[in-house]
Amino acid sequence: MRTLGVDLAAAAKKTAVAVLNWNAGAARLEHLALGVEDEEIVQLFGTSSMTGVDCPVGWPDAFLPFLTGHLNLDADAVLGHDGIEGRRLLAYRDTDRFVTAHTGLIPLSVSADRLAHPAMRCAVIQAKIAAEYGPQARDGSGRLAEVYPAASLKTWGLLARGYKGRGGPEADRLGVILADLKEAAPWLDLTGHEDQLVASDDLFDAVIAALTARAVAVGQTLRPPESHAAAALTEGWIHVPAGGLAGLSGP
Repeated sequence: MRTLGVDLAAAAKKTAVAVLNWNAGAARLEHLALGVEDEEIVQLFGTSSMTGVDCPVGWPDAFLPFLTGHLNLDADAVLGHDGIEGRRLLAYRDTDRFVTAHTGLIPLSVSADRLAHPAMRCAVIQAKIAAEYGPQARDGSGRLAEVYPAASLKTWGLLARGYKGRGGPEADRLGVILADLKEAAPWLDLTGHEDQLVASDDLFDAVIAALTARAVAVGQTLRPPESHAAAALTEGWIHVPAGGLAGLSGP
């Protein structure tokens, strides 16, 4: 099995990918790259069993009707979201609220925060994948799953905050997290890329995304409950690991 992790940014410069090859109870980092264009992501998707993308794959179900109502001067459609609670339905998806309830982490809003631009690129990439390999369900039941590295790290008992940035204390924290990851997953062969991973949180998150993609593939993530199943197909679903790192290295 090969799993692809994508740390997707609005531009290629900050976009990273990692490919893990799983065999005989071990995982080997087969490919690691920063500054990745859409075409490489689509090509790597085609050669991977499961892809984990660190980016929302959809928007809140309430968001489009709200915008359409605003466009068409339909006051009722807009006034239905009056007040902070109404606006929260526009900003956060079912999966965002689920992740917060289970991990205490609050994902960024795809419609009202810095993720909006990367999500637009993600939608285009999804369309390119669909054209080449067929549409992929947004709930992760196909070969593409939305992941959230911070939630994965926290679930696996690793430090999940304070490592984003360049140099200074962020790099020190990232070095600690990487050392803890190697200790917790001795079956993971990073093939000498440790220095690159410590120097780039984008590359590091791509590796965590690839590990989480493995968790999705072997059924070790929290799947949408029945009450969230319909929304997961339209809005997307963040796959949070349901077990420890040790369970990923099995056959």
